[in-house]
Amino acid sequence: MASKNPLEEHRTLFIATRGSALALAQARHIQSLSQELFPDHTFELRVIRTTGDQLQALQDDQSSKEPLPKGLFTKELEAALLDGKADMAIHSLKDLPTELPPKLCLGAITAREDAREILILKKPVDAAIAHPCALLPSKAVVATNSPRRAAQIKAWDSPVEVVPMRGNVPTRLEKLASQKKLHATVLALAGLNRLGYQLEENGRLTGNDAPERLYGYVIKPEHLLPCVGQGFLGIEIREQDPFVASLVKALEDTPSATAATAERSFLHAMGGGCQTPYAALASWAQPDRLTLKGRAFHGPSCVEAELEGKADDPLSLGQQLAEALSP
Repeated sequence: MASKNPLEEHRTLFIATRGSALALAQARHIQSLSQELFPDHTFELRVIRTTGDQLQALQDDQSSKEPLPKGLFTKELEAALLDGKADMAIHSLKDLPTELPPKLCLGAITAREDAREILILKKPVDAAIAHPCALLPSKAVVATNSPRRAAQIKAWDSPVEVVPMRGNVPTRLEKLASQKKLHATVLALAGLNRLGYQLEENGRLTGNDAPERLYGYVIKPEHLLPCVGQGFLGIEIREQDPFVASLVKALEDTPSATAATAERSFLHAMGGGCQTPYAALASWAQPDRLTLKGRAFHGPSCVEAELEGKADDPLSLGQQLAEALSP
C-alpha cells in the first residue's frame, strides 16, 4: 500500500507573531494565504510578547534617543520555534537580523509592499511638490527614532530638528496629532497600507481610526532611501523541518526574495542592523539584472552608490555595494 503524502495529512500549524496591530495584520495575511493554499491543514496564530515590545511600552512616554538593539523584536518568536511551540514566525523583514540563530532559517520572503517612506504632517499636501522639505516650516521638528531616517532628514536643504519618538504606528500618529511642538514624523508606507490607512486627494490620512487633520506625502527614494528589507515579510522556520519548509516555499515571491537577498547581503557586509544609518533599495533593471542603490552615513558625511549586477548572484551585488560604501 502506497504511503500517504505528508502534505495531504491534516496538521495544525502554529504561526508566531508579535501582538502589535501591524504584526497581527501581517500574520493574519500569511495565515489567510496559507489556509487558501493548503485547505487540508489548520493555521493558528500564537501571539508572543517580545522584549522589544516590553521595552518600547516602558519608553513610550520617555524621550530616550537610544535605539533598541537589533533582535529584541524577534528572539522570543525564535525561542517559540526552537521549543516547538510554533512552526513559523512572521517578521517585518527589516526587523530580522541578517544572522539567524543556529537551527533556524528564512523559509520564504513574500511579495514586497511599497518600500517608500511617507512624511506625515499636519497640513494638506500637494503631491506635485518636488521635495518633502518644501512642506515643512523653517526649523521644523520631525519625530523619528531611526538613525537612518534622522541622518537623511538632517541632510535635506532645510533646517530641521529631529526628536525621538517610539511606539507602534497608531501610537506615533496619536503623538503627532496631540503634541503641538511636533510638525511631522516619518513612517514606512508599507505599514500604513497593511493597517488599512489611505490617502485622499489632498493627502489627508483616513481609515483605521486615523487621527483628524493628519496628511501624508509619499517620499521618493532619492530623497529618503528606505531601510534594508522594508516592505517585505519574512517567514522564519526550523532548518530541519522539511514539511513546514515545503509549505512556506509556496508563499515565496521569487523576484522579491532576490531583491531582499541583495539588500540583506549589503547590510550583513556592513555589519549593521535596522537601527544603523545604512539604507539600500534593490530594483529590477531588466529581467535578469538587479540594481542596488545604497547610502551610508559615517559621522556627518554621507556616501552613496548605485550598482547593477546579475540577478542570479544577489549576494555578490550586496557585498560589492558594501565595499563601495565602506569608510
